[in-house]
Amino acid sequence: MSNEVLSTEALRDLPHYGIGELLQVMKILRSENGCPWDKEQTHASIRADFLEECYEAIEAIDAESVPMMREELGDVLLQVVFHCEIEDELEHFSFDDICDELCRKLIVRHPHVFGDVTVSDSGEVLKNWDAIKKQTKEQETYTDTLKGVSKALPALMYAQKLGKRAGRAGMDWESAEEAFDCIPAETNELAEAMDAGDKAQMEAELGDLLFSVVNVARKLGIDAETALRASSEKFLRRFEKTEQLVSADGKDMPNLSLDVLDTYWAKAKASE
Repeated sequence: MSNEVLSTEALRDLPHYGIGELLQVMKILRSENGCPWDKEQTHASIRADFLEECYEAIEAIDAESVPMMREELGDVLLQVVFHCEIEDELEHFSFDDICDELCRKLIVRHPHVFGDVTVSDSGEVLKNWDAIKKQTKEQETYTDTLKGVSKALPALMYAQKLGKRAGRAGMDWESAEEAFDCIPAETNELAEAMDAGDKAQMEAELGDLLFSVVNVARKLGIDAETALRASSEKFLRRFEKTEQLVSADGKDMPNLSLDVLDTYWAKAKASE
């Protein structure tokens, strides 16, 4: 990483850029003579941008597009550098401080590589990782480990991680079948809340039902977030095909009954 401070003109004309140059560009953008928009930003104002860029990077990975991954991972890195620059200006920490802390964490959590610990497989690696993480984060109870799950995660992912960590304390079903058996009871409780017209209770019972479904996914070894996203994409494809079939018959979807739309939907599904 280059430590040489370059002018805007020199930076503009470089044949190749590395992390050192990226840090300098970010510092210039935030400087007195930099970009008005960049100078105005705070952690809170670009929080949503960070999340969006992460999702776009995931989309690139799912698409298995190398050019797209290169671009989107760069956008994620930009967000990291942006937040680091804000903290560097406040003299709290720098990009180097983050790299230092990260390297130390990786070395400590891989004693089988950087120490004398012997492991037989990746399962043992993960077990050691969790134990070391619990120790370094001073998590004294199983509840502490559950509280350590980020509340900013998407709800399905958050629920799945809570269930997984509760399972480490022995609070879990023996099988997916046992977890699945809880769903009818939760469905009945939701139905009762709907019959009573109690909106708050309906929300609570719907949440319990979703949580139960997530636990079934976990016991099946399925990522609930991925499963729901795949079903949503499937719905989108079938909806598009349904609309095409309706339009081909010279009709408009809002003018058709649900029974008629279901017929078109069945045709769309059968065409896959």
